[in-house]
Amino acid sequence: MNLYDFTVKKMDGSDANLSDLSGKVVLIVNTATGCGFTPQYKELQEIYDDLKEKGFEILDFPCNQFGEQAPGNDEEIHTFCTGRFGITFPQYSKVDVNGENAIPLYKWLTKNTKFGGLKGPAKLALAPILKKMDKDYKNNGNIKWNFTKFVIGKDGEILGRFEPTDDIKDVRKMIEEAL
Repeated sequence: MNLYDFTVKKMDGSDANLSDLSGKVVLIVNTATGCGFTPQYKELQEIYDDLKEKGFEILDFPCNQFGEQAPGNDEEIHTFCTGRFGITFPQYSKVDVNGENAIPLYKWLTKNTKFGGLKGPAKLALAPILKKMDKDYKNNGNIKWNFTKFVIGKDGEILGRFEPTDDIKDVRKMIEEAL
């Protein structure tokens, strides 16, 4: 399996076949509008603006599983993101990324990657929350929090996983190398 084997729901409820992204480098990210990491939308938009013409795409999946920080329906979330951060990359329907209701795309992503650890000052605040949610959080591929990112190569294979505390410069570097 690879990225191109999946279909996801667009905000309008229609299907999007990810095989349409064949030959592109893709960043997949689970997002939330009320999270301390929400300002990452600005950095994601900058990368998108700089690299979309070179064959880069972002798939934004709002998710309310972490602290209920993505309230509202798809349209409300989209209005917030375009109004506050000016995002122009595609947003998809709100999803679950963990558990029995996780969409198949995220089941594939988490089965085939490992948690990369926490970095920086946010580590001190986030680690106790994660441990409370999942005592074995360091040893499984489940999504730990909002703004976990996956870079997918032109062949549809996973190139890397980045946790929300990872430096966006490292994400961008992997994307640029893949392009």
